[in-house]
Amino acid sequence: MTWDPAQYLRFGGHRIRPALDLLAAVPLEAPATIVDLGCGPGNVTGFLAGRWPEARITGLDNSAEMLVKARAAHPDTEWIEADLAAWQPAEPVDLLYSNAVLQWVKGHETLFPRLLTMVKPGGYVAIQMPRNFMARSHTTVYETIRDGAWRARLEPLIRDEPTKAPSFYYDLLTPLTKSLDLWETEYQQILEGENPVPEYVKGSWLKPFLDALQEPEKSAFEATYKKNVLQHYPPQFDGRTLFPFRRLFIVAQV
Repeated sequence: MTWDPAQYLRFGGHRIRPALDLLAAVPLEAPATIVDLGCGPGNVTGFLAGRWPEARITGLDNSAEMLVKARAAHPDTEWIEADLAAWQPAEPVDLLYSNAVLQWVKGHETLFPRLLTMVKPGGYVAIQMPRNFMARSHTTVYETIRDGAWRARLEPLIRDEPTKAPSFYYDLLTPLTKSLDLWETEYQQILEGENPVPEYVKGSWLKPFLDALQEPEKSAFEATYKKNVLQHYPPQFDGRTLFPFRRLFIVAQV
């Protein structure tokens, strides 16, 4: 999957808020080494540097497109292009921070314990992941796939819900950590514009399905999805749209 940084950042304010809430929950005073795991265009990495200006911060992502944007915004930061499912730091770090990326990686039952090994004793792993995959914004994607001529090409791309319930991560991580805090927040995102929810989803979950199609079928699928999803997210009296979005937070001390 390739990424479009401009499309992703169209709703940058809404995407950054959970990242800052996660950052505020990390109780470290002066970490020396930080990895922004799945840093994307570097829009959160700058906030990490702002809170801990003395820290050595590394941004890691598997998207060359995102890293071009990140390097342009923060040329003095170290950026690494790598598959985070296989990457291992040269030595443990004080903080492993991951905002809205681990939902793309399979095998959380082995991945999350491995992430803990990347952190020094007393350090922290801080993770935020979307957990809204049963929302109508997402289930309407699947309904649109199954009701169209593109079904044979797109249905194999439908994934099981990638982020599990909080109880799964509690049982998995509690025996491996000194302390564990986890919670969920549903943000009532107020979006501007006509039928904005498809444009939001197009920046992430919808993109691999669109990428699998050629024109004119690609535009036909997108138009059908836009029509179908509008009924679930009608505009408010002032023309803006409420888009509830649930996210899961994990802050674990090793």
